[in-house]
Amino acid sequence: MPPLSSFLHRTFRPLLAAAFVSALTSFLPAAAQVNGVGQRPYLGWSTFSEQTINSGFLTQANIQAQSDALKASGLQQHGFVYINIDSGWQGSFDANGRPIPNTSTFPNIKALVDHIHANGQKAGIYWIPGIEQPAVDGNFPILGTSYTTQQIVAIPLAQGNTFAGPLPNPFHDKIDFTKPGAQEYINSVVALFASWGIDFIKLDSVAPGSDVDSTAVDDRPDVAAWSQAIAQSGRPIWFTVSWDLDQDYLSTWQQFSNARRIDQDVECEGDCATLTDWPRIVLREYEDVGWEHSTGPTLGWNDMDTLDIGMGTEDGLSDTEKQTAVTIWAMANSPLYLGGDLTQLDAFAKAAFTNDEILAVDQSGNPGVQVTGGAQPVWVADAGDGSFYLALYNLNGLPSQVTVPWSDLGFTQALQVRDLWNSINLSPTPSSFTTILPGHGVRLLRVYPTGTAPSTFTQSYEAESAVLNGTASVVACTACSGGSKAGNIGASTTSNSVTFNNVQVEHDGTYRMEVDAMTQGPRALVYTVNGGSPATLNLGGGSFNLPQATTVPVTLKAGVNIITFNNPATFGPDLDRIVISGNGNEPPPSFTTYEAEAAQLSGSASVAGCSYCSGGAYIGSFGAGTQNAVTFNNVTAPQAGTYQLEVDYTENGPRSFFVYVNGGSPIELDVNGSSWDSPQFLLTPVQLNAGANTIVFTNPNANGFAPGLDSITVGPVVNSANLSAVINRKSGPEDLRLWQLTLSNTGSGAATQTTLDSFTVASTNSSSGCGAAAVFLGPLSLGTIPANGSRSVTVPVVFSPFCNKDNSFGVHAVFSSNQGANVGTIVNTSETK
Repeated sequence: MPPLSSFLHRTFRPLLAAAFVSALTSFLPAAAQVNGVGQRPYLGWSTFSEQTINSGFLTQANIQAQSDALKASGLQQHGFVYINIDSGWQGSFDANGRPIPNTSTFPNIKALVDHIHANGQKAGIYWIPGIEQPAVDGNFPILGTSYTTQQIVAIPLAQGNTFAGPLPNPFHDKIDFTKPGAQEYINSVVALFASWGIDFIKLDSVAPGSDVDSTAVDDRPDVAAWSQAIAQSGRPIWFTVSWDLDQDYLSTWQQFSNARRIDQDVECEGDCATLTDWPRIVLREYEDVGWEHSTGPTLGWNDMDTLDIGMGTEDGLSDTEKQTAVTIWAMANSPLYLGGDLTQLDAFAKAAFTNDEILAVDQSGNPGVQVTGGAQPVWVADAGDGSFYLALYNLNGLPSQVTVPWSDLGFTQALQVRDLWNSINLSPTPSSFTTILPGHGVRLLRVYPTGTAPSTFTQSYEAESAVLNGTASVVACTACSGGSKAGNIGASTTSNSVTFNNVQVEHDGTYRMEVDAMTQGPRALVYTVNGGSPATLNLGGGSFNLPQATTVPVTLKAGVNIITFNNPATFGPDLDRIVISGNGNEPPPSFTTYEAEAAQLSGSASVAGCSYCSGGAYIGSFGAGTQNAVTFNNVTAPQAGTYQLEVDYTENGPRSFFVYVNGGSPIELDVNGSSWDSPQFLLTPVQLNAGANTIVFTNPNANGFAPGLDSITVGPVVNSANLSAVINRKSGPEDLRLWQLTLSNTGSGAATQTTLDSFTVASTNSSSGCGAAAVFLGPLSLGTIPANGSRSVTVPVVFSPFCNKDNSFGVHAVFSSNQGANVGTIVNTSETK
């Protein structure tokens, strides 16, 4: 093996995934994928995302225009060839009970497919398991048989997919594949699609999965039948099963399909004002951990859903977040298919998907695995030539320094490091790689390693042997270490916990803690070490039976340590074990996140569930008076000074926080969101004392309810070595001042693609009625700043009439260059007008 051998040996733990899944069924796929396709993830486009914001979009004319736009975009020359038609094309059934198009929207689907093929592309279509009631009621003859559609329906009636209604009339009826004519019916449907020239089929609403994680609805026979029908058709048709599949039945998905959707829809579908948003993107990173070992050229691919990154601001993502999204998908070797309107494809998407170094990561056939988890995860993938792809993420909103010791990856030094987003070679690094990442940012590297890192201390602690409190209980688990796990953890601020009270190390320091846990969908564990500040581990996954391993840094003292797992608001994942490893020299976390649901709540403040929130919940119904508040009593700082405060909130409309730090004057934070289930963030500087601090969130105005509060994160101020900035000029009338920000490049090379990423102004004298807000619709491009050069940008700042020259304001600005490779900040708590 290459130098990662020791890491791979520690991390892969194949018994957790392969052996147990094999025990659930009688076989696993042995060789190449089915249907003669699928050796690499496909690249293309799907209609569904645009359908969620444009109800009249799904027409033959629009699909033809998208095909033409893809051909003209430049992406097709780099492999983007699939044009996939999603749900809504069907109108009725033919004389053999097969679905046919709505002729008012698709007057000639064969002509449309021919047009797609003439453009050098492939055509995809959508359908579902089972058989719909109109096809049953018609009692149509099944093509090439003496049987009819009524004769293949399961009796008594059962639900054919998860869209089905309740019994006794599900509308989507289950097919009984033990009956003659059943397989022949599916053969006839696929033959019809093949006659149109279809190259791709998405079978949706498949269970177990699709929000039914049991065999109450069981479409495994349908998946096998569709796969058999595709093989019989003689046409190489890609076959994807969807959505959010149950991993316990992985062998079926692997044997009979080319890809399986491992998560919920990425689109907001009305839950926010855009196509998608950041919480839906980051959930893919959490979900992929549980599936990372079950994908590849012979196993099929983990499908993370559409990449909605081509429509500018309509996507709901900044360019930094889009860059991170592409990297998450590429490291997973997920199919890459765009959403939105290709006729409006933005410059970011064109640049990203014509970058062959990025596409090579996705097409490598060696999906990545997570090395380190938490809010600054690190992923690695074998590039196949002795080098490795390395992705470093910052899932927090505040800019942070991230360091990866090469020993975490199993080698001692890097002979060469290449930045793939910027297509530049970096200097060799002897022992680690350090970078400053913008909020929600990423670095994607190709590393050429040498040397083998020595083995380190490792000690495992079983959850079933820990101290279980409240409802937490031992549950049998075949795939778990020791054959058991701890379940029913959380949903209490004081109870239902798992405590490891004898975790021992020889030296003070920061170690690596592997947490083996399992969940279906997003859940979180909140843990404390020796009674210190809590940390949140957000997880996703597809099984409560198959443990996944996520490793985070923990700071321990020499001798005995106590580590407790809980969740103050909702039930957390089940817990198999923890494994402590390392020599105490890991980089410690530079930030601390405090969940609002673990804070002190007063008055009407209450917990609300939120699947996309950190920890699974937020605090709402507070404000409208200071008696209704959320108080963080032990926000710790290593020394007195100015820190970055990230506030993650939910909101649908304009509202305001008033933030009191250690009893000082309130800081007014005005926000305007579009979703109660998708947290957004803002940054503001705060002045903290050494040790414990108290931060209170409320709204003192009688009719002024505060936004929902998910969490706060506190971190040090970070600054680029090469980029610096200063507010050096202020002009204009008293109520609308123009602040000039000048960025200087002190590095030896040009700072390309320089942007002002964010600019926040908050009044620190809100008790006087003074309010301020920057009129900033970022990010703002400043282009290239030459070495020893500078660029200036003017930001309008609006002030309320109650502000005077003596008022002070907190300013937090983030700027970057070279696609996020060079990041800096301005943090000031005492700026004046």
